[in-house]
Amino acid sequence: MADLLSIHDDIKLYTTSDKFYLEPTINPTEILVIDRVSGEASVKDIGSVKIPIPANAYRPVCGFLGSIKLISGLYLVVAKYRILVGKLNGHEIYQLAGTDIIPYARSNTHLTNKQIEDNATYERMLRAALDTVGIYFSYTYDLTHCLQRLHSVTPDFHKMSIANRADPRFLWNGFLLRDFSHQQFSRFTLPIIQGFVSINNVTVNGHALTWSLVSRRSVDRAGTRFFMRGVDAQGNVANFVETEQIIERGGEKSSFVQTRGSIPLFWSQYPDIKYKPAMQLSHEDHVAAYTKHLRDQQQRYGNQVLVNLIDQHGKEEALERGFRAAVAAAALPGVRYEPFDFHAECRSMRYYRLNVLIDRIKLEQAEFGYFLSRGGTILLRQNGVFRTNCVDCLDRTNVVQSLLARLQLTAALRLLAVTNTDDEKHPEFDNLFNNVWADHADVISTQYSGTGALKTDFTRTGKRTRLGLVRDGINSLTRYYKNNFSDGFRQDSIDLFLGKYVFPSVLLVAMSMFCASATLPQRYSSEVLLYLMFWGAAVTATLSFIFRHGKEFVDWPRLDAGGLAAARALPPPQSL
Repeated sequence: MADLLSIHDDIKLYTTSDKFYLEPTINPTEILVIDRVSGEASVKDIGSVKIPIPANAYRPVCGFLGSIKLISGLYLVVAKYRILVGKLNGHEIYQLAGTDIIPYARSNTHLTNKQIEDNATYERMLRAALDTVGIYFSYTYDLTHCLQRLHSVTPDFHKMSIANRADPRFLWNGFLLRDFSHQQFSRFTLPIIQGFVSINNVTVNGHALTWSLVSRRSVDRAGTRFFMRGVDAQGNVANFVETEQIIERGGEKSSFVQTRGSIPLFWSQYPDIKYKPAMQLSHEDHVAAYTKHLRDQQQRYGNQVLVNLIDQHGKEEALERGFRAAVAAAALPGVRYEPFDFHAECRSMRYYRLNVLIDRIKLEQAEFGYFLSRGGTILLRQNGVFRTNCVDCLDRTNVVQSLLARLQLTAALRLLAVTNTDDEKHPEFDNLFNNVWADHADVISTQYSGTGALKTDFTRTGKRTRLGLVRDGINSLTRYYKNNFSDGFRQDSIDLFLGKYVFPSVLLVAMSMFCASATLPQRYSSEVLLYLMFWGAAVTATLSFIFRHGKEFVDWPRLDAGGLAAARALPPPQSL
């Protein structure tokens, strides 16, 4: 499936007072010229353009990502550094390792001081979005599509630019490329995905294989852990990720796709200083939104098994009951609900209980199958997916998805005659599989929650460990801080990039005085005890005020692309 339109991979960027020139380094025949005043862009024959600066006065870049308008005007966004991940389906895949954003305007003299300050904030937001871990691209391969979709397209598909034919759900710089959709720009526009890619060359029983894991995060309802939950009226869910496991051996290619995404109901869990903020189900038409989401998923992937891993008692119970009720009310053919209370079943590190879940869905795993092609001929198609979720669609979800991927890997290797039995042990490959899935968990978790995943010790070793529990505790505390005090900025960064538009000092003083009164005196007089009582009461009163008005101390998004200002104004929620 060679592409007729590969993207220029190394570019010389010349910057003059009135224009940007992007000239391919290797065998240049065309050049992209962008007017810094009007913003107009065009691709011209290389021989018709004379760049009015010395030939060595350029900065090397490795991709054109688009442009974006901030307060001071348009900005050019280019890829500056890249890391080769490996070859997938014969195509080189890279991870983005550095970018540049360059203003079209030559100065900020046309702005007020306040506008300059705000523009600098927007620049930081843009850089934060571009610096997010896990951004990938290819100059010759469409990373937004799974193998089965790529093998099911018409010949005209490959006549389109890679950016124009990309799945818009997973095209993270689609907004930046909106003004460059014309076919003339096709060899300059470099599409990117956010997610995870790992490509590994392995040998099993003397057979050379390439085993890869590719995850694609959706741009629809994208955001951070507490600010983006549930479903919207169009049926898009938060933290939707398509994960594809690929096996390549010579001309044979196997692909297995799974999905994850927030529970498709109208629910929220806005940060309010508490460790676990209350979850709220809105009084909206849950069944209609659920139905939109599932019909879209069925159209794209086939039949669905909804593996719901949340608690069936306690704070998560009402959410589980709501999900169950929506499934029953919609009664969609080809959709089955499979609840599994992960925490109850696996408490006290009894992770062997996951076999109960696997036994309950093994018939569908055989029925759904996986994609397989040989020499470009399709032999098998996957006709359904497991859609797995927990509350965050991170930690519990990743554990279960890795188990399902392991079962498919075993089946595919048997079919390809790489292995002879289902229980063969290959320690080196097994260790690689476990660690890649754990790395995958950490990256997807960092993109949504700000920290690595929990429970990855089980994914890496096949069992829970006390060291893993300590690591989980550290990550949980880090999540608490980031979700309350930095995620507003992160949410704004995501909204800006996609085009979708504190701890009070009185408590610090009170705690400091209380600690000083308690620890500094050599003996406790009645005066010292009065100080302790006073500052202890001040700490208690301040903490009480914070927890009653927790939303006021959280770092909320300021761009309000998703109507979060209205949510902030709501009264304190009642727990589900």
